[in-house]
Amino acid sequence: MGILNLTPDSFSDGGLDDGPEAAVARAESLVAEGADLLDLGGESSRPGADPVAVDEEIRRVLPVVEALAGRVGVPLSIDTTKVQVAERALRAGASVINDIRGMWGDDALARLVAESGAAVVLMHMKGTPRTMQRDPSYADVVAEVYDGLARRVERAESFGIDRSRIAVDPGIGFGKTAAHNWELLRHLGRFAGLGCAVLVGTSRKRFLGDLTGRSASERATASVVSSLLAIEAGADVVRVHDVAPMADAVKVWSAVRASS
Repeated sequence: MGILNLTPDSFSDGGLDDGPEAAVARAESLVAEGADLLDLGGESSRPGADPVAVDEEIRRVLPVVEALAGRVGVPLSIDTTKVQVAERALRAGASVINDIRGMWGDDALARLVAESGAAVVLMHMKGTPRTMQRDPSYADVVAEVYDGLARRVERAESFGIDRSRIAVDPGIGFGKTAAHNWELLRHLGRFAGLGCAVLVGTSRKRFLGDLTGRSASERATASVVSSLLAIEAGADVVRVHDVAPMADAVKVWSAVRASS
């Protein structure tokens, strides 16, 4: 899953794809590099981020979805928590909703996904982007994140959304310390027990910088290695900024696996 941030303030690439023409060109490059689907977001979810008004988020993402639909040949995912944005994006050609809140408490968004036939990514987040990194704590992070995702999946099913349309995301960096992130990655295989696809996003995140001492723009190698380890542990989808090196790594890994 190639990341296409349409925001001025995302943590690693805010403002780089400013404007529909630049975003479309970037999207085409990501697909040429090997992205199987694209995730478009118009609201930053970096730690401490403030919410974006509905109209502004629509202004950022809708022209890009309209321009890309039917043009790039891969599914488009809209990274949003707002039903109004999701509805407009689905009408314009998106087919996946990626909700960092996991549709928790949002009946309107759950009904939209159910009625539209769209796929959905349900992520675990403790708190909100503004508050999530204020001393997050767990007694057992793997068990608690698993249980939180299980409740989200059960809730989605209650609206008529089959598990075949659901991916779960443990939310690396969303209300977790570096130690929590590493523990989730070590036990990622457990999440396959939910009966859904598993999506993982480690790309360029701070815990990789804490380990390597590198800035966000210098974390491609750490991102690829951590994502590849997630695949080895059972992830079906990895959400990445650096598609070309990730695609190469998967090809090498797949070749070795095939010959063993």
